Amino acid sequence: MCRLIILKILGFLGCSMTGVWSREKKRFPRVATVAGVLSELDDDTSNNSVGSDAPSSISQDRMIIVGNQLPLRAHRSDDGEWCFSWDEDSLLLQLKDGLGEDVEVIYIGCLKEEIDPSEQEDVAQTLLDTFKCVPAFIPPNLFSKFYHGFCKQHLWPLFHYMLPLSPDLGGRFDRSLWQAYVSVNKIFADKVMEVISPDEDFVWVHDYHLMVLPTFLRKRFNRLKLGFFLHSPFPSSEIYRTLPVRDELLRALLNSDLIGFHTFDYARHFLSCCSRMLGLSYQSKRGYIGLEYYGRTVSIKILPVGIHIGQLQSVLNLPETESKVAELQDQFRGKTVLLGVDDMDIFKGISLKLLAMEQLLIQHPDKRGKVVLIQIANPARGRGKDVLEVQLETDATVKRINETFGKQGYSPVVLIDTPLQFYERIAYYVIAECCLVTAVRDGMNLIPYEYIICRQGNEKLNETLGLDPTTPKKSMLVVSEFIGCSPSLSGAIRVNPWNIDAVAEAMDSALIIPEGEKQLRHEKHYRYVSTHDVAYWARSFLQDLERACKDHMRRRCWGIGFGLGFRVIALDPNFRKLSVEHIVSAYKRTKCRAILLDYDGAMMLPGSIITTPNTEAIGILNNLCNDPRNVVFLVSGKDRKTLTEWFSSCGKLGIAAEHGFFVRSNHNADWETCFSVPDFDWKQIAEPVMQLYTETTDGSNIEAKESALVWNYQYADPDFGFCQAKELLDHLESVLANEPVSVKSGQHIVEVKPQGVNKGLVAERLLLTMKQKAMLPDFVLCIGDDRSDEDMFEVIMSARDSLSPVSEVFACTVGRKPSKAKYFLEDTTEIVRMLQVLANASEQAARSTPQPSQRVVTVESK
Repeated sequence: MCRLIILKILGFLGCSMTGVWSREKKRFPRVATVAGVLSELDDDTSNNSVGSDAPSSISQDRMIIVGNQLPLRAHRSDDGEWCFSWDEDSLLLQLKDGLGEDVEVIYIGCLKEEIDPSEQEDVAQTLLDTFKCVPAFIPPNLFSKFYHGFCKQHLWPLFHYMLPLSPDLGGRFDRSLWQAYVSVNKIFADKVMEVISPDEDFVWVHDYHLMVLPTFLRKRFNRLKLGFFLHSPFPSSEIYRTLPVRDELLRALLNSDLIGFHTFDYARHFLSCCSRMLGLSYQSKRGYIGLEYYGRTVSIKILPVGIHIGQLQSVLNLPETESKVAELQDQFRGKTVLLGVDDMDIFKGISLKLLAMEQLLIQHPDKRGKVVLIQIANPARGRGKDVLEVQLETDATVKRINETFGKQGYSPVVLIDTPLQFYERIAYYVIAECCLVTAVRDGMNLIPYEYIICRQGNEKLNETLGLDPTTPKKSMLVVSEFIGCSPSLSGAIRVNPWNIDAVAEAMDSALIIPEGEKQLRHEKHYRYVSTHDVAYWARSFLQDLERACKDHMRRRCWGIGFGLGFRVIALDPNFRKLSVEHIVSAYKRTKCRAILLDYDGAMMLPGSIITTPNTEAIGILNNLCNDPRNVVFLVSGKDRKTLTEWFSSCGKLGIAAEHGFFVRSNHNADWETCFSVPDFDWKQIAEPVMQLYTETTDGSNIEAKESALVWNYQYADPDFGFCQAKELLDHLESVLANEPVSVKSGQHIVEVKPQGVNKGLVAERLLLTMKQKAMLPDFVLCIGDDRSDEDMFEVIMSARDSLSPVSEVFACTVGRKPSKAKYFLEDTTEIVRMLQVLANASEQAARSTPQPSQRVVTVESK
């Protein structure tokens, strides 16, 4: 407990303690040490934390940004001291512009350079005081397994659609690398906990390196305001489901409040994985997509990141840029420059671009000597045999093209594989007539955005290039359809990079398009890129995160599950677990009781193979029915024939079948209909339509009831079944528009039934009948487990006119989930146990006191 208090104090002082602590004073250790590797089950915090216990004293909004690397550069000075400066190219630093001046930003991440353990504490203090950065120092061996192992050998290839079909292709899944990944995420979580004020701060986690971090944070602070943005692609479910730890990663991400993706395709794949592997469905409400996850709504954000316009424009204004542009203009005078800027890795498609250039020169001999492809190859971020193979193939292809088509003073391909200064890269953008991006898979790729801004230029560059300032600027883009920025560049020529001939033709088209068309395309792209910059992206994400978290403090939260299976259940503050002692006490002192029980899911475990009631359930029902103070009704969706057979030994039990369409007050009474339905001719219309969809949807079936028809697609493909259900719903609503029926969709079903049929009307008419017989209930118990039971809950919670003024009402659902009920019990076992206690109370009362005659209540039908 003392440690938690120290962390909160540190979180408060972290923003204003520059120069306060001297080296002689004791400082909070910021060096994470791990003995071996942590498993996903290792955590010393409680599963049942409900958020922070003490209110924060920080009034200023604060954002904690967590990424794999801090936005810092580091080097040693001549005297051996570490020197640090901001990395202006870091996205984490650039996004700060969109958060507003009133938002304090704290960064958490690793340093690119390895810091000796003896220096780590001093370095950590310096970074906190000077830059508000909290470094996570990862032991080198652990970091290698985490980054070069799990991240780069497993996640990165898989998210780029590369399956480990052989040991040479990414390698087999290595459990020790996964444990290292979890351990590093745990270290990051500890760092966040050092500085966070959980009731006030927002936390924004970035990219696939930290996908399980949300679980560790949510486990400690249930109401934490937490966003996550994935900067890589998210693969289709067919690819993702091959990952052995697929469920753990999905559930970890779902512990965020907002999950961001660059494109709808990535978000769609994530939602499909959640549907197929976790059984979750999503809804779109007023433009926002949300996943319901244990009472919490996890929002989905779709917005591609932008670039930092100001940084680019400042570099464009540098004298060095102007000089480099003049130099390049002289070097390539009389030639048309095509430009490619890519990392040297297997997914950037450099070799495909070179082959397309070769094909262009073959098919269009007139381009020889006139067109030059400049390929800037940045150093690869990963390492291994794949990178070496790409380098060798690139070098060999460039050599072959230049030997075949080159001549004195002309090389068709210029390969630049040495590091360039930023201003030098900018200069190449300025002189290029067309930019080529042929990546076979890339999360976003901001090269086209940078190219567009640079082609807009400025007055000085206009003079250098000899351009008329009044002439509209122009640019052309040939981009792969498999990169994240492609959907936002509607004026670009989109290509399949694997189709070499098509890419070559696109390159030729980009060169021969009329000047006016080039200007219009450039204007369109420039307008989008300049208004959707990195600040706009960050501001939009923060706004959506605030919206997603606005009800946090109003909800009651419980943490359940172990390890990476941990999740938080968020419920209405008035929703609580039903105390057996409380309901038994109320039961014993009341004289007129109404009890409504659902059968499926409430007294029988959902999905159970054996659905018939056991001896224990029959005995409980009989004991409750034998109490003359009780009126007991079983309300089920099953047909009356089945219910008659199952409960034939319960002579005094009232039964409502098919959600209340058929009602019987006891075993000796006749079945009655609570609704006036002239005929069921509509079935002759609906059933052939359902049959058509059953034949075309493998795994679906039709359940024919006396009063209803149900199309069930529980065992069909989730996505196809959902799509077919929507079509069937529309189809049935159309053909049954003039029939007295309602068409509704539910959990894996589409149901057609007479209008007005629902369990709520059974409860309403039961209470009304008891009132007419001067039997105002002073005790009402209603138990159900699914959506159909919510109608009963709503009726009894608002039926004060039909109840005794001193009545006690117990609307109870099964499990902790959003419900109109006021109470819950965990499962059917607890339900049966509670009913058994009530039945025992009735037996004891029968033995000790004389009983009044049995009351019989017949629910009146129309």
